[in-house]
Amino acid sequence: MKADMAAAAAGDSYYQAHQKIYPREIHGRFARLRVLAVWVLLGLYYLLPWLDLHGRQAVLFDLAERKFYIFTLVMWPQDFIFLTWLLVLAALSLFFFTALAGRLWCAYACPQTVWTEAFMWLERLTEGTRQARIRLDAAPWGAGKLLRKASKQVLWIGFAAWTGFAFVGFFTPIRALVADARSLSLSPWELFWILFYGFATYGNAGYLREQVCKYMCPYARFQSAMFDPDTLIITYDAVRGEPRGSRRRAAPRGTGALGDCIDCTWCVQVCPTGIDIRKGLQIECIACAACIDACDSVMDRIGYPRGLVRYTTQHALDHGTTHVVRPRILVYGTILAILALGFAAALALRTPLGLDVIRDRNSLFRILDDGRIENVYTLKILNKSELARSFAISVSGPGLLTLDPARPAVSVAPGEVYPVVVRVQRDAYRPLGSETIQFHIAARDDPRVAASHAARLLAPSR
Repeated sequence: MKADMAAAAAGDSYYQAHQKIYPREIHGRFARLRVLAVWVLLGLYYLLPWLDLHGRQAVLFDLAERKFYIFTLVMWPQDFIFLTWLLVLAALSLFFFTALAGRLWCAYACPQTVWTEAFMWLERLTEGTRQARIRLDAAPWGAGKLLRKASKQVLWIGFAAWTGFAFVGFFTPIRALVADARSLSLSPWELFWILFYGFATYGNAGYLREQVCKYMCPYARFQSAMFDPDTLIITYDAVRGEPRGSRRRAAPRGTGALGDCIDCTWCVQVCPTGIDIRKGLQIECIACAACIDACDSVMDRIGYPRGLVRYTTQHALDHGTTHVVRPRILVYGTILAILALGFAAALALRTPLGLDVIRDRNSLFRILDDGRIENVYTLKILNKSELARSFAISVSGPGLLTLDPARPAVSVAPGEVYPVVVRVQRDAYRPLGSETIQFHIAARDDPRVAASHAARLLAPSR
């Protein structure tokens, strides 16, 4: 305790000071895959709001109107089950692909990885290579340094602001958003989310970078629960590489009882999280495979076979074999396939029509002069399609049931919730007591667009 207090009094910290990481640019097969992923994902993000379909924005989450447009689909709050279903599918997919091939999500599809790659490209464009950036940061401030730093900030801020603008464009029609921005008439909420999302992108991808993966993202903490000895990981072959050491370029393989690792540290220099893969699997590793590209390029230069750092499994390292099909993969894959097929089927069979039935609370039932029983209901018809439709209403159940007015037809505008008050009358010769009835509605132009809803018809028990 006294030693701890003395250390604190001396100004020593128990926390390691952050060291800025300068990832080295590397070319290779996995680097090309990452670049392709960045172009595809950012292309979708920035271009989808500008895509029109049927005279409207193809992908738009209109919160004000409570309608989600996803290409030809129009989703409503009543379709929230599909969003829940989709989130469950996403979670199971993460489990399945992590157990099978490690952190593929982190390496190629995570927004933090994708936007960090874009910000690092802008940084290399303005400040140069790794060594140039290190020298620039160490140099005193001058006109050249100020110009490079300022140009980087201009590109970063502009790119982040456009990112925030595109984000809001998924919730407000982007062409209207552009017009409002030009006339300086953005709503407070639109302006807030543009600035908030832009600032979050600027801070996370520009400055925090690997710290988000190390300290803020929970995925690295629970990935061990999804890994097993047959999970595909990036690892260093210590049997082949050790003992490591430098050597002359022309030295044949195995010179001086050294392993294949020449201790060039390129695998460390290219790592975006700053780890040394030769120390084994670490939670900071995002499986970007930059170290594989770096090591393979070094092996090519010195004439050694590739694969000193490679994708493999722990079981393959220890025993030379691996098992792709195993109980965990079968369980995850089966559940995922069942849910995916169910989701596709439910979406394909989804009817663009909703029906809700509300009983009149002022009177449970009424006995007419001729002895018939009458109940009053309010039918709320939701037309989920983008076409105005006319719907026929009918009722079925035990005994002779009639509607008043008889078989009413109502016209419902696109996206409208239309209330209809109907009276259901039951013949006087049925046994006393309440019964279950069914309301049916069907579009006159397409009988396949139909819905039903059960309700209770109340009657005296004696």
